[in-house]
Amino acid sequence: MLTSKQRAYLRALANPLSPIFQIGKGGVTEETYFQISNALEARELIKVSVLETAPCTAREAAEALAEDVPCDVVAVLGNRMVLYRPSEEKKRIELPR
Repeated sequence: MLTSKQRAYLRALANPLSPIFQIGKGGVTEETYFQISNALEARELIKVSVLETAPCTAREAAEALAEDVPCDVVAVLGNRMVLYRPSEEKKRIELPR
């Protein structure tokens, strides 16, 4: 579980990032879980956008991903979400205490 200080730090790091995944009319699928899990292992912090045609909101998609991937939801802003999971092999982001 992230503290508010850690969440703010990660939001600042995610600010310049562009979304690397889009969730569209197919919603959140098994393939989405797999790809996002791999991206989190490689990058630790990613941004995902949810298109207007998606059957779920960004908040709903973020909660589903956090539960099944698993990862931490750093922020949900409009139709975008920021997800974080520390890498098991290549840890790059050092969180404040």
